Amino acid sequence: MAAASARKRSSAKSSPQTQASEETRKASDAISLLSKEDPPLPPPKLGFLVVISALSILPFFYLLFFHYHIDADLKRSILINAAMSFVGFLAAVRLIPVASQYVLRRNLFGFDINKKGTPQGVIKVPESLGIVIGIVYLVVAISFQYFNFTSDSTWLVEYNAALVSICFMILLGFVDDVLDVPWRIKLLLPSFAALPLLMAYAGHTTIIIPKPLIPYFGVAVLDLGGIYKLYMLLLAVFCTNSINIHAGLNGLEVGQTVVIASAIMIHNVMQIGASSDPEYKQAHAFSIYLVQPLLATSLALLSFNWYPSSVFVGDTYTYFAGMAMAVVGILGHFSETLLLFFLPQVLNFLYSCPQLFKIIPCPRHRLPKFDPQTGLLTGTKDGTLVNLFLRLFGRCSEKSLCIRLLVFQAFSCLFCFWLRHILAGWYK
Repeated sequence: MAAASARKRSSAKSSPQTQASEETRKASDAISLLSKEDPPLPPPKLGFLVVISALSILPFFYLLFFHYHIDADLKRSILINAAMSFVGFLAAVRLIPVASQYVLRRNLFGFDINKKGTPQGVIKVPESLGIVIGIVYLVVAISFQYFNFTSDSTWLVEYNAALVSICFMILLGFVDDVLDVPWRIKLLLPSFAALPLLMAYAGHTTIIIPKPLIPYFGVAVLDLGGIYKLYMLLLAVFCTNSINIHAGLNGLEVGQTVVIASAIMIHNVMQIGASSDPEYKQAHAFSIYLVQPLLATSLALLSFNWYPSSVFVGDTYTYFAGMAMAVVGILGHFSETLLLFFLPQVLNFLYSCPQLFKIIPCPRHRLPKFDPQTGLLTGTKDGTLVNLFLRLFGRCSEKSLCIRLLVFQAFSCLFCFWLRHILAGWYK
């Protein structure tokens, strides 16, 4: 009896250790099961990426090296930034598969609604991978300061303020992905993120009056004062939310960012080449320094997000991309041109207003209907450019629809360049 009692006491003392061991084994089994259930991420679509990279980058470098005679020091800074951006591209391609496994373990995944009813529609797709792109972008942009700015540089304060605003927007975007913030709150998030930029902004607050309107205003240059900063705030809110609204297809969010970023880079190098004002050149070079890393990291994300998407970008990316482009438009002093580059987003926003402001019912997902038998999408009555294209041009596959929308985005940017050329000397 004494021996039996001793064995019972020994068993009782060891039970906590046994329970801890059991819990460890269960956790290990769970991780092992997760690894079995979630296959490794498919490799990036590098063949597609080569084509897109050539279309988006080669025109910029042709203008930089052959078409314009650009100051050697300025060209050197742009090339250093380009080289660092390429390193950021390589880092992003390497980190996205790693990060996708971590977000899956935290149940940050989604199912592709536009593939519902097919085998691809039940695959867990890692969500919020924009956080990787945002982090890599910030590392590249911050590191670039070492090669281009001195401690007494006049641009350093605004450069850092721009990075703080972008960083703030990445954080708020990731919070939105995790907490699923309501739409009314989403509209306000960019307002908070833009505060560092607004507080540090020391540039001019004047606008050039178009020549046909000068007789009505009586002046050629009008100082708006505080109203100009309000305009900057509204621009940041619009750019950030407009990319988030114009979405819902594999590759659309990142694709439109790649097209607009390419247009911004071409516009900046054209302005640098055509100007003799050093301050004006620096403003546009400043814009290039922030857009090149955005384009490079976005191309890395697009190689995984293009149809069929193996990762979702989440609100983290759309907020980050929108804020980055708003910042370069504001600090580069070409906000009018930026809005022309955003023409499809402007049209989509105007078309969406009745639903966004609850004038008519607004469903949670304003996506087209997918037919699993044919693999085609059909437009609904929801007020989005995606549905409008389907209603105007007929049913098509998700990939074809995304290509059509990106071609429309590219033609909108070309229209902007044509319009600036036609109106030059007459409008301003």
